[in-house]
Formats: sequence, structure tokens, C-alpha cells
Amino acid sequence: MAHRDDEAFVFMDEPDGPAERPQARGWQVLLVDDEPDVHAATRLALKGMEIEGRTIEFSHAYSAAQAMELLSRRDDFAVALIDVVMGGHDEGLQLVRRIREELGRQAIRIILRTGQPGYAPEIDTIRQYDLNDYKTKSELTQVRLFTSLTMAIRSYAQIRRLESGRRGLEQILSATLELGKPMGMPAFVGGIMAQLRALLNVGAERPVCAAIRELDSPRCILAQASHEDSWAGMPLRDVPDERVRIRLQQTLDERRHCFEDGVGLFFSGRGQQDLAVFVDTPGPLSDLEQRLLAIFCGNIAIAFENLRLYLDINDLAYQDVLVRLPNRNAMVAAIDAQASGMDVVALVDLDNFSEINSILDDSYGDAVLLAVARKLRQAFPAETLVARLGGDLFGLYGPGAQVTSQHIAQVFAEPLEMAGGEPLRLSATAGLIRLKGNGLPGVAVLKNAGAALKQAKRFQRGKSMMFETAQADAARDRIQMLNRLRASFSAEHLFLNYQPFVHLGDGRVMGAECLLRWKTPEGLFIPPDRFIPLAEQSGLMIPIGEWVFRTALNWRKSLAGLVDDDFRVAVNVSHVQFAEPDFVHRLLGILDEIGIPGKQVEIELTESVAIGNIDVLARRLDELRARGVKVAMDDFGTGYSSLSVIQRLNLDRLKIDRSFVSGPQGGDDHFGIARTVIALARHLQVATIAEGIETSAQRLALQASGCEEGQGYLFSRPLDEAAFRQWLLDRRAAGG
Repeated sequence: MAHRDDEAFVFMDEPDGPAERPQARGWQVLLVDDEPDVHAATRLALKGMEIEGRTIEFSHAYSAAQAMELLSRRDDFAVALIDVVMGGHDEGLQLVRRIREELGRQAIRIILRTGQPGYAPEIDTIRQYDLNDYKTKSELTQVRLFTSLTMAIRSYAQIRRLESGRRGLEQILSATLELGKPMGMPAFVGGIMAQLRALLNVGAERPVCAAIRELDSPRCILAQASHEDSWAGMPLRDVPDERVRIRLQQTLDERRHCFEDGVGLFFSGRGQQDLAVFVDTPGPLSDLEQRLLAIFCGNIAIAFENLRLYLDINDLAYQDVLVRLPNRNAMVAAIDAQASGMDVVALVDLDNFSEINSILDDSYGDAVLLAVARKLRQAFPAETLVARLGGDLFGLYGPGAQVTSQHIAQVFAEPLEMAGGEPLRLSATAGLIRLKGNGLPGVAVLKNAGAALKQAKRFQRGKSMMFETAQADAARDRIQMLNRLRASFSAEHLFLNYQPFVHLGDGRVMGAECLLRWKTPEGLFIPPDRFIPLAEQSGLMIPIGEWVFRTALNWRKSLAGLVDDDFRVAVNVSHVQFAEPDFVHRLLGILDEIGIPGKQVEIELTESVAIGNIDVLARRLDELRARGVKVAMDDFGTGYSSLSVIQRLNLDRLKIDRSFVSGPQGGDDHFGIARTVIALARHLQVATIAEGIETSAQRLALQASGCEEGQGYLFSRPLDEAAFRQWLLDRRAAGG
């Protein structure tokens, strides 16, 4: 005879009204069936039973729609007991699909029950749906129902533990990413405590806290969760809860896990830094739970052991190794945080610091940087961030009342005290920007401050300049223009014009200067004084300059028969081109490739070229002159050349700048400078040519002063190849 508990339970009436909910927190089970008797019988069969020490609490739905409404409002159901056949023959199966797919509830366990098994064959149904069990109602005796429900609840609990573990791991990962911030360590430990609370099923009402022991530092509470009194930062010996204090001290002293009267977990770190975590568990842990927890702690111990390494890496990432100040990364992060009252950023660049390194040595340069860092840190209050951004560039970020041009100037007003008491006087140039709550990211703020610094170094060296929006607009315009210039050069939209040189005495055409021109696809002409400096700064001038040489020399070759053999084409050479080590070699190679003699080529240098190494410049010019190439000094009188430089370079020609020619004639002071230059050139036995001649009076005055050649609108505007050829033909026809 079967045991009484194995008999199919009998459906009987239950009193009206909701069942009394037990005080303890129970497993939440949803009953879904369109027969009230089934609800009543299930409650009766499982009344008073416990699973894993917890009671069973039922919620009731009499249709799939009611079940969906309940499930959409609550996420604490562990198990759903669902009838297959309700309003429709597969309404229960469709409800399972909606629970999994629409609600995305994968943790809840499902037990299907049916009184009509033919509607859903058992094997196919279990294979298709994520089910814990599928039984006919006649099979579900009290024992079998309890067994099936127990297995489902245990499965649910395991899934939730895995989910909790995953959330804890995500907290650990998040904490690791936060290590660069001051709360990196507490956040990391907070993630450990949250994971332990989830894994050990510890409620929020029970205390969890961690204590740390570091070399030469007293033990203290590092982090705490769920306690009415805040212990964080408190020395461990002062913790008022004796049970917590003793367990943490024992764990640190014995350097092992302790599982008596609460759980004390031990984590050994780098550099004699140890961590202990106390968890107030509801009861003692089983042997299996202790072994599993030990495995878990072993994994976390590895992460904690590396924590100091991460913090060391963080120091490298956010601190300058030489001067022990925050670095660029730290300053960007601080600006991104936009702390209240911090509204001015300054970039401070030491003037002529490279000369200190080149004249003395790197070690002395390092000593200078250390002295500057020390002086800046002492000069500004602690709330102002003082950083070294790289090289000899320092950064300041603080309140506008502190970070000012006057304060920065005061720092460098007195000489630095170097080792041995030797004073060193330095000046610095600064660019400042006021944040004004604009929310710009730190990288953009430093970029704008850098724009102000560049302007200051260009116009107010040794002083400070505040950033203005117009500077950023100008910088953006330069970048856009440079991009367009690159594209135009690649698309062959640059071209050359030629302006003739004319002998002022007899009117013979002596040569022509090639002039680089840029016309955009929209038909806009960009002046050379706007795009050539950009090309020089970006390195684009090297390929452009080579193209200009090749094009101009090919043009000169095409004039054979139209001009005299000594007709020369003059090409302007940028100081950037001349600084290239192989400049002379490449130029002579183009001469050989095209096949024209050097005497038909003249290079025009600006006076700024002569600022560099005069000996190197002279040797290179001698190499060119040995092949017959002429050398002229362009825009003479507007730059830095001295008489000794002119003599040392053995120039062939001085070119008088148009600013000394195109003014009113006669007694004009500027024209007097032109006369002086001509007299100087005659004394040095150097030929002269004047540019910008616009009137016959200017031509006659220059000729009377002894100038041999000239160019300007009086003779011709710059012309393209075809127009220049026609100009030559017209002069020949006119007998000129």
C-alpha cells in the first residue's frame, strides 16, 4: 500500500481571503491556473513546508494575462507553476514563451502542469522550452510536488547566486577602472564587500567592513557597508563593536580566514599590505561553503595583490617622475572634473630653456626644472594645481584670483636659487584661458591655452596673454587652409606666374622671377604671404619647393630662341628648404635632369636665412655658385643682415624691397634708403635690382642712383607662361 504522502492530493475548499503571510521572508511562487480548486489544493499541500530554511509564499493568477501583469510588476518570483491548458489549448506554453522572450526573465524556474497531456507531448515541450519539470496533475502527489518545487527553487537560487557573482565582478572591474582616482582603493574594496554580501546571502541590515594594514601605518577601517555608525578611516583599535574589532584583528594577526562567530577573510597584498574583511553572516558556514569561499577569496587575493601595482602604474600615468608634480594626464582629468571655483588655466613656458641644455648639460637642465617646479608649488596655494606638462612647459589650474599674469610674473621676477647658491635668472611666457563654465573638455582647454601661449611667444615673449576666441578661430582657419593647400597641391591647382626683370638703361629683358600662385576651385586667389608660412610650418614647403624648381626650369628651357642665353629665372628659396641637408644636391640634380646651365638660374634668399649657421650657408652657396647659379638677397633692408654677412656670402645681387621704391619720389625718406642700398652695393661690387617700380619717375631716379635692373607694373604684371611668351613676342615686334 502506498504511503499516505504519495497519494494524489484532494482538492478541498479553503477559507475565503488571502492566506496569512509568514513573518520570515519566503520563496515567492506564482500559481497560474484557471481552476480555483487547483490553487487551493496546492496551497494546502505545501502549507507549512520549508525549502532551504525558508517558507513558500504564493501569488495567484487565473489567466496568462493576469500572470503577465504580475510578472511585469514584480521580479522576485522564484518559481511559476503554470497550467498548459487555460483559455486556449496552449495558453500556458505561450505564457512561457512570453516570460522568456518578452520579459527576458531567464532566472525564474517554470513547472508546467496539465490535465490534458495530449496537447503538449512531454519530451518535445521540455526540449523546446526552458522548463524545470512537466507533469500531469494526476502525477503531482504532495511529495512529488514538493520534490519538484525544491529542485526548481535550488536551481533558481543557484542562478541568482551566479548573477550576484557576475554583478560583484562587474563592481570589481568598475573599481579597477577607478584606481586613478583618490577613491580607487575604497571603491575596489567596496566591490569585494558587495560581492561577498551577494555570495553569502547577507542582508543589508548586517554589517560588512574591511580593515587594512600597511607598513609603518596603524591598522584602520578602509571601507564599511550597512552600519548606522560610520567607521571609515577609524583606527581599528577604536572600533566600538568588540565582535567586529576582535575578528578583524585576529584575521590580520593570524593571516588566515576565520569562520567562527562571523566570517573574517584575509587577503595578502604587495609590500606588506594586508586586507581583512568581516562579514556578519546569518549563521555558521558549512564545510562546503567554506571551501567554495576560500576558492573565491584566492581569486580576489590575486586582484588585491596587484592593486598596489595598479596604483604604482597610476602614479606613473598621472605624476611626472622628475619633478614629482602632476603631469598632463592629471591636469586634463582635473579640468574635466570642473571643480567649483577653479576657473583659470595657464600654460607657462620657460624662455630659451633649450639653450641651457645645449650650453651646459641635461643634468643641469633637470636641476633647473626641479627648481622651477619647487618655486611654482611654493608660490601658489594648495588648491591650485601645479603640473609639469612636458619639457619646460608647466601648467596651472586654479581660481582666477590666484592664477593671474601678475602672479606668474612675480614667480620669475627673482632669480632661481640653484645648487651651491648660484642664482639663475629665467623668464617665462604664459598663455591663460578663463573657463567661464563652458564645459570644454580638458584637452580642448589646453589646446586653447596653447594657442594663447603661441601668440604670447610671438608678440609678448616673457609676458602673458589671455586666450581670446579669435585666436582659436584663427588657428582653426589655418588648419582648414593647410588642408585645402595639401589638397590643391595634390590636385595640381598651384601654378606659377613670371614677372620680367628689365635693364633700366636700355630696356633689355634680363630674366624673370617665378611667383607661386594658388587659386581655389571656387576661383578665390590666396595671397602667398598667407599660405607660404603655413607650408613652411607644416613641412609641405619641401615638396612644393621642389615642384616650383622643376616647373620654373622647364619653363626656362622652353624659352630657347625667344630670349638671350643669359636670361635667368629667379626662384625664391624658403629657409625651410635651405635647411634641408640635401638641398644643394637635389637642386643640382634637377639642373642636370632638365639640362640647362646654372647661369640661367638664380635663387633668391630672404635675410632670415642668414640668421642660421653662416658657415654652413656660405659653403652651400659656394657649391651652387661653382655650377654658375646666381644668388640674390631678396627684400634687402627689411631684415637682419649685416655688412659682414653680405661679404661672407659672396652675393651676386641685392634686391631692393618695394617698400623703399613705390613711395613718392625725390625727397621721400624711403627712397633715400634705396639710394643708400645702391651705394652700399656699388662699394661691395654687388649688382642691384629694384622691385615695385610703378612709374617712369621711379625708374629714372633708380637709374640715376646707379641701380642696374628693375621689375614692377611699369614693365609688366606677373604673367602665366602663355602670356609671358606673347609679351616677349610683342616687345620683339615693337623693337623693344
